[in-house]
Parts: sequence; structure tokens; C-alpha cells
Amino acid sequence: MTPVRLIAPAVALATTAAASPAFAELPDPVRAMVDAAIATGDKAKVATVIDIAKATNPDDVEELNALHDTFKKNRAEAERLAAAEEERRIREAGLLANWSGQGQIGAFQSAGNTDSIGLSAALSLTREGIDWTHKMKLAADYQRTNGVTSREQFLARYEPRYQFSERAFVFGMAQFERDRFQGHSARYALSGGLGWKLVDTESMDLSIKAGPAYRRTEFVDGTSNDNLAALFGLDFDWQLADKIKLTNDTSATTEGGGQALVFIDSENISLSVLTGIEAKINSSLSTRLSYSIEYDSNPPANKVKTDTLTRFTLVYGF
Repeated sequence: MTPVRLIAPAVALATTAAASPAFAELPDPVRAMVDAAIATGDKAKVATVIDIAKATNPDDVEELNALHDTFKKNRAEAERLAAAEEERRIREAGLLANWSGQGQIGAFQSAGNTDSIGLSAALSLTREGIDWTHKMKLAADYQRTNGVTSREQFLARYEPRYQFSERAFVFGMAQFERDRFQGHSARYALSGGLGWKLVDTESMDLSIKAGPAYRRTEFVDGTSNDNLAALFGLDFDWQLADKIKLTNDTSATTEGGGQALVFIDSENISLSVLTGIEAKINSSLSTRLSYSIEYDSNPPANKVKTDTLTRFTLVYGF
């Protein structure tokens, strides 16, 4: 249980104890109604109940105002103490503490004119500190059709971020991917730059980032190239309803919850777009339907520029 969850009962006890003598003249039903609202710790609910009580008990307006002021003062103090305790806990946490994430898996099998089997798995981890955020992602797609491997894609990415103001941040990124069916036996990317939070609310997050990048691509034919590039990124998550979430990911190399990346260099533009809908089954388990587009403007010989994939997966949050 976090300190924040202790705010409501702490405020209720402190307010009741501090204000008891002042409210001896309040009618018992009114006093019970006000105390019940205070016990919730809900600012809006307390304000509404106090307003109703003042309208129905005009002779007790001063006493009700005093109770409301006491509640707001104790609430602010409880929030301050909870925030201080949470900051202390985060700062003193060990390297392996405070990680959260999602694991997702999807699979299919078909038989008949075409025998196919496929597996998709991904693991995303996030560690949020006071100023630093660390993100890691591992993903794999594998498919065999009529006994022949027809899809084999692997990804690993690490991205640290330092928030130096309320909206501005700097980031770094290291990424590896392998997709032999797109002609790459390995592709490495290193980048860093500046970002800005455009929207940061309970239901929607939107941020952008940009910076220089270095990419090395090793092709399946044994050749390779190295390029300086520009990276542009966008992170977007939208909670459409209590149990439904829309994510959009555009990435040169990967899909990830609410991330968009584009690499542009002198020889190639790499782009990957992923849009998904998540629906909660319970507090930990969700289902996700996604559609992705992967594009390379200058693919290896005999490879197409664009790949698309529709996928249904189960997502476990922890």
C-alpha cells in the first residue's frame, strides 16, 4: 500500500479530532453526513456535502466553513507527507526495485491446404524514478509455413530518459533488431536528443522527441553500411474508457506501447507504425488487437518496401 492511499483516513481522523468541539451544535444527521464525506477524502464530495449542509442549515454556515477549512488544511498536509514519503522510497530503492511492465503473447496454428504455426512474444519494462525513467523492450515474432520458416524477427531496445523540467527531457536510445526476411541479419541504432511533453493527463499522454542517430545495418548477403541519421519520435497513449485504451506507435524498428520513431538517413527512411486497441479483462490481464506497417524506402534487392501485420495478443501487466 502506498502512502497516497493513506491520505483519506488520515485526513478524516485529523479533521474530526480537530473540529469536534466546534460542531457540537450541528444536528446529528448533518454531522453524520459531513463526517461520512470527510472519511472518503474526496475533495469534490466534501465540497458538495458542505454546500448542501449550508443550504439546509443556514445558521451553521460559519461552523461548516470552519470544518471545510480544517479538512482542506489536513488534506494538504497529508498529501505533502505522502509525497515526501514516496520520494524517499523511490530515492532509496535498489537497482532492481520499482520496475513495472507488460508481457504479451500471441500464437496461431492452421492446417489444411497450408500448414502454419506462429508465435509472438514481447516484454516491456519501465522503471520510473524522481528524474530518471528507464525503459526496456524485448520482442520476437516467429512463423513457419509448410515446414519452412517464413517470419523471424527479433528486437531489443533500451531507452533512459532524464526529466529536467516539468515538460522537457533528454533521452538516449540503444537498439538492436534482426529480420532476415527484410534482408537484415542485424541492425544497430544509437541515438539521443531532446523531448517535450505536449499532453500529460490521467487519460492521455503525448510527447515528441528528436535527435541525431547512428545506424549500422548488416545485410544477409554479408555486406553492411554505416550511416548518420536523424531520429524523430512520438509517444501517444489514450485511455478511451475505463477498460479500453488506444495506442499508436510509429517506429523504425519496433512496436511499443505508445511510441513512434522515424529514422532518416541519406540512403534510407525507415518507418514502423503500430496502432492498437487494448481492452481490460481484469486488473492485470488485457487483450490487444493491433495493426502494424513497416516501411523501408530502400530495401535490399528482391525485398518489398512495405510489410503489414494484424495481430491479436494477451497482455499481462505487473
